[in-house]
Amino acid sequence: MSRIFRALAILLLVASCGGGYDTPPRNLNDACSILKQRPKFVKAFKRTERKWGVPAHVQMAVLYQESKFDADARTPYKYILGILPMGRQSSAYGYAQALDGTWDQYRKETGNRRGKRDNIRDATDFIGWYMNETKERNGVSLSDARNQYLAYHEGHTGFARGTYRRKSWLMRVSHEVDARADMYQDQLRTCRKW
Repeated sequence: MSRIFRALAILLLVASCGGGYDTPPRNLNDACSILKQRPKFVKAFKRTERKWGVPAHVQMAVLYQESKFDADARTPYKYILGILPMGRQSSAYGYAQALDGTWDQYRKETGNRRGKRDNIRDATDFIGWYMNETKERNGVSLSDARNQYLAYHEGHTGFARGTYRRKSWLMRVSHEVDARADMYQDQLRTCRKW
């Protein structure tokens, strides 16, 4: 009996250490590889594309920039005197790095009350909802990864005011998001699963 118990304990321990879908996929520079490793991502991207009109390659580029496809991504801690942690830099969490207030607004407006930021389906739906708000408020095309990302980062009002123009680092990052979206778009054309 003890052998069976030990075997079960070892099996449970090994199974609990296995890399689940909460861990980021490997080779984040290859859209086909990401989708092959995470079949649930395919369904989430396609569903959001159908529902909200946001192309999958734009969704993927934003997810890469915000969380590197890490379900548990959080902002770094703030420190006092360089050593005493004083909480996180913001409430951003999950795949889409949605802030608490914006996430609550999304759940209220879409009726997705049980939505979770660490669920890829909910995260992509959030991106679709937010980018459609950007299209309505700021006139940004859903396929314009650069400006959609700027509005995503700065908020609709900040984007309208042009606050990003004073942030050279953000302008650089928005160009990187745009380039990654183009790269993912080219790769998605060759994916067998897509």
